[in-house]
Amino acid sequence: MNNCSYDIKKKGDTMMKKTYKIDVDCANCANKMEDAAKNTAGVKDATVNFMALKMIVEFEEGADAKAVMKDVLKNCKKVEDDCEIFL
Repeated sequence: MNNCSYDIKKKGDTMMKKTYKIDVDCANCANKMEDAAKNTAGVKDATVNFMALKMIVEFEEGADAKAVMKDVLKNCKKVEDDCEIFL
């Protein structure tokens, strides 16, 4: 799995964004996943690209990305049980 990750500098602090491969069946389901991710503690912002089957997650400062992504996956499974995020 080639998960791309990178840091972005903004006004003196570091924000972390990571890109994850996902598996989802339709654009509506991808929107549900995006909303679920955005409403997860530790996530500052999230974007799902259905055509590329990727999710970009920007984490809150100091958040543990691995722990947050486990919660993101749980929340996404609540709204779309057959989706997958390749952590």
